[in-house]
Formats: sequence, structure tokens, C-alpha cells
Amino acid sequence: LLMCPYALSLCPNKTIHYNFVLVLHRHNGSLANGDKGRRRSRLALFKRPKANGVKPDVIHNVSTPLVSKALSNKSQHSISYTLSRSHSVIVDYTHDINTDMFQIGRSTESMIDFVVTDTAGGGGQSAQSTISRYACRIMCERSAPYTARIYAAGFDSSKNIFLGERAAKWRTSDGLMDGLTTNGVLVMHPAGEFVSEAAPGVWREISVCGNIFALRETRSAQQRGKLVENESNTLQDGSLIDLCGATLLWRTSAGLRHIPTLKQLESLRQELNAARPQCPVGFNTLAFPSLAQREIVDKKQPWVYVNCGHVHGYHNWGYLGTGERECPMCRRVGPYVPLWLGCEGGLYLDAGPPTHAFCPCGHVCSEKTVVGWSQIPLPHGTHAFHAACPFCGTWLTGEQGHVKLIFQGPVD
Repeated sequence: LLMCPYALSLCPNKTIHYNFVLVLHRHNGSLANGDKGRRRSRLALFKRPKANGVKPDVIHNVSTPLVSKALSNKSQHSISYTLSRSHSVIVDYTHDINTDMFQIGRSTESMIDFVVTDTAGGGGQSAQSTISRYACRIMCERSAPYTARIYAAGFDSSKNIFLGERAAKWRTSDGLMDGLTTNGVLVMHPAGEFVSEAAPGVWREISVCGNIFALRETRSAQQRGKLVENESNTLQDGSLIDLCGATLLWRTSAGLRHIPTLKQLESLRQELNAARPQCPVGFNTLAFPSLAQREIVDKKQPWVYVNCGHVHGYHNWGYLGTGERECPMCRRVGPYVPLWLGCEGGLYLDAGPPTHAFCPCGHVCSEKTVVGWSQIPLPHGTHAFHAACPFCGTWLTGEQGHVKLIFQGPVD
């Protein structure tokens, strides 16, 4: 989700990269406590100086008491599937010179490239994380076309993935093993080109081996969904990755060419302010705060009645007993909120002018961006889905989930 893409610290050669960027949904350009190290709101994936990818190699059938001994080789990546108290299957993985591996999860251990913690809507820290410490891994081919594929689960500090007896797992038709993680890794590819028509696809679940399945009845049910054979774990521009507590957006080099840079967003902000929009009642000039001062309300802050789109300065009149406000221009009743410019360019679908706002949070961006995100259902809880503002995660309300802004020009 890259105005200033972050190069992995382990990659000194910043001129060679995939032009892939992961953006953390719900964060408007940075984390609440600031972007630090591997814990940040966006991550650019660079080609590593040396390949670190792995691929399946040898399969071992062992008695469960011997599993710990079999996994003691920390130089060997492996996945352990516990089938019963007396039987496990261990799949050894070998080095793959053709791929780079990037791991995502809640753990702060060194093998995790992108540290992700779940957040409540609005950016607050949740009480108990539902994201796995080793949530998923992405394998990028080191040569063109640099195909990137996603897999559930990541390798721990001992280079192991362990699926216990209660985890959903099974033998495949070719005699290999596969399985799902506890809360699952969900992926939704856009139905069309993300930047031309952001029509939502269908949410699927990714297995440990990268196979595609229909969703389980609930997020952590032990019965897997039906195998979807005609779909792929290959990421494309606009693919969404849900880790049960955090959602990531995958952007490609082609998609990044259509989004505004930080400099362009600042230019759009200045153009809005140069038009000198005024409060139609108080007649005071309004101004969007600088990107560095976002989320800090000042006296010139524009506010909007989200049910009609009329933009005002802040005022105290129009209160109703329901906690909503009545617009003095058209008398429509609804929430009255400050407007904020969407600062994370990776969440935009184009570089169009900021003419619309999400309801009810008031984040402002282009018409194409609000229309696209208003159609995308995002996972919530164990089996619910809601459209949400990509900049803060607030559930969208109203008929469309967004409103066209109506500014009053200067009276002079």
C-alpha cells in the first residue's frame, strides 16, 4: 500500500527491484507511532543480493515423538504436518536460486521482513492480536516477468512451519501434503484491471502450498473449503491480502504509474487551498492542513455534512437530539465531520483531483478511488464483510459510501 518506497535494509543495491509495494490498509501514510524499521505502513520489495527462496524437496514419514529430532537441523527449511499422536509427515525444502522469499507476520524476529500488527478502525491498537507471528510468505521470481506468489504461513527462527494435530491438513491427489493456518490467509484478486475498473473479485483462502480454496464456513473452522482449480496464488496489481486483523494491498510497477506521489498530493492540496473555499455561512476562508499536520484540527479546517456534501467551517449550530447535525444549506440531517486528505498514494486508483469524501469519516480523494473502494467488501470478524475507508478502516455508510464535495467559492 509509496510515495517513498522503503527498501529492505538487507538489500544494499537499491537500483534493482521488482517495483512491488505492499500497503497496509487503514493507515493514512504512516503508522500511529511512526514508521520504524520493519514495522511500517508500506514496504517496497527489492531484489535481494543473493536468492533466499526455497522449494519442496524430500518427504519424510516419521513417528510423532521423533519430530523434534527431525526438525533439529536449523539449516534446513521444513514443514511438519502432525496427522496423529503417532504419525507426522515432514517436507524438507531446498534452496531455490531462482526466487526471493519475503515473510510477513506479527513476530519481530529477524526472519520477518514486514512486521504487521492488527489495528482497530481508526488506527488504535487492538487488545489481542489475531495475526499469526509467521502469517505468510511471498516468493518473487528473480528474472522477468518477476512473478510473485503468496503462500500461507512463514518459517520461524528454526526455519520450520509446524501444523499441529488440530490444524486443517490433508494429503493431496499426488501424495503430497497441504494445510491451512488457524485463522487463514485470505486473498482477493480484482475482477478487472485495478486502475481502470476496480471491480471486486471473490475472497479465497490460500493454503500452505499456495493452492486456492473457497472460504471455510467460519474463519478458523477445521473443514477446508472446496478447491478452486482455475485460480492462482499469483499476485496482481490490486490484490488484497487479509491476515485476520490487518489487510495488505499489493501494487505493481504498472499500477504505481497511475497513482499520485507525495509531491503530487501536496500539489493537489495547494490547488484546493488556492481556490480559497469559504464557509457559506461564516464566510471564513478554509484550508486543508499540510500532509505533515494531518489529523490535527485547526480553525481553518474544512468540515462536511456527509449526507449532502456541503462543505463548511466548524460551527456549533444545527445539533439534534440524535447527535447528528442539520445542514444549514439544504436541511439534510447527518454526521458532520472534518475533512482529511488521503495521504497514502498507494491506496489511490488514479491521480485525479480530490473531489469526493468517504462517509462517514471524511477522508478526501479522487472520485475513481472512492467509487472503487466503496464496492470492495473487506473481511471483518469470523465471517462478515464490510466496505471500509482504505485510509482509516471506518465502515462506510449511506447509499454509496461516499459523497461529492460541494465547496463555496470566495465571495469577492
